Amino acid sequence: MAANNYTKKAVHFGAGNIGRGFVACFLHNSGYEVIFADVNADLINALNASPSYKVIEVGSEGTEESTITNYRAINSRTNEEELIQEIATAEVVTCSVGPNILKFIAPVIAKGIDRRSEDLPPVAVIACENAIGATDTLAEYIKDPKNTPSHRLENYEKRARFANSAIDRIVPAQDADAGLDVKLEKFYEWVVDRTPFKDMSPPDIKGINWVDNLLPYIERKLYTVNTGHATAAYHGYIRRKSTVYDALQDKDIQEEVKKALENTSHLITQKHGIDEQAQHEYVEKIVRRISNPHLEDAVERVGRAPLRKLSRKERFIGPAAELAEHGKDCSALLDAAEMAFRFQNVEGDEESAELAKIMASNKPEDVVKQVCGLNEQEKLFPKVVEVVQRVQADLQDD
Repeated sequence: MAANNYTKKAVHFGAGNIGRGFVACFLHNSGYEVIFADVNADLINALNASPSYKVIEVGSEGTEESTITNYRAINSRTNEEELIQEIATAEVVTCSVGPNILKFIAPVIAKGIDRRSEDLPPVAVIACENAIGATDTLAEYIKDPKNTPSHRLENYEKRARFANSAIDRIVPAQDADAGLDVKLEKFYEWVVDRTPFKDMSPPDIKGINWVDNLLPYIERKLYTVNTGHATAAYHGYIRRKSTVYDALQDKDIQEEVKKALENTSHLITQKHGIDEQAQHEYVEKIVRRISNPHLEDAVERVGRAPLRKLSRKERFIGPAAELAEHGKDCSALLDAAEMAFRFQNVEGDEESAELAKIMASNKPEDVVKQVCGLNEQEKLFPKVVEVVQRVQADLQDD
């Protein structure tokens, strides 16, 4: 276990590849001691047994390695009291656990914030998840009466500030013998809302782009990177491609990705006033990134969790719903969503098995309400019902 030579401290929930390779790397490079919190005992033990690990950035122009040190790891399931004390004295709390896990980490963060002395500056809480408003979601769980008594919410901003963020970095499946080392792409973007820190300095984290209006960055990223990546993966899976790279060598799949990103680009430029040429260049860069042969990524891994990816605020239904309301083309997004609905009973992915059950036992209208969170008044609703009907009909024919 590394000695603490640093004066600043950050607690990071989720010691997986994004946590170790992206968030903790930025924190380490900014002079923070990093305390990882996770429920994976083997991973916690491995981190505590090793004084360092490597982050390997790969790209067409070569490979760069950096060494991460000055960290500790706490099992949040068995050592809650120790973790509460670390949160109570940390400058920053971050997480990369997946949007569905936020509710499970909220209670211990709430206890740490509640124990915090008002003599300390407020702790900055930043969720680093592929979801719009993930820190707001985490804050709602933390402030829920089950986790924080209502009278303790008075002057809460003296103990904690919650800042939404948009993160963008592709972390592929790792080599089996990688150990704690993490391989990822060189490109990164970490944009964080500055407005919760209007009366104080935001945390000093090198590499963060602090902005006053985060939504354009979140939607541009989610509706370009995540939409494009998932479109390639789902079309690739149905066409029996092994990796996203393989999928994007197929001209038909390339065209599907291009059309889906034309749909979302129209929304992004019209809604947020982003220059059309700038968005076009951003799309071109993103397609090059997800086509990176050094980031060979199985289509099953990129496509996993189809229920989340088909949900209301996510990469297909989110932009398609807004486009449909304004009478604009969302056909390629619907095509990609159809491929996601076909992503069923994929080995190692629980959500794909759950999707298969939902599709087999519900009427199309009920599937759309349950999976996509759409209601009958929305213009997209009948279009997605048609998609589900088509998938269900094909499954019955098989």
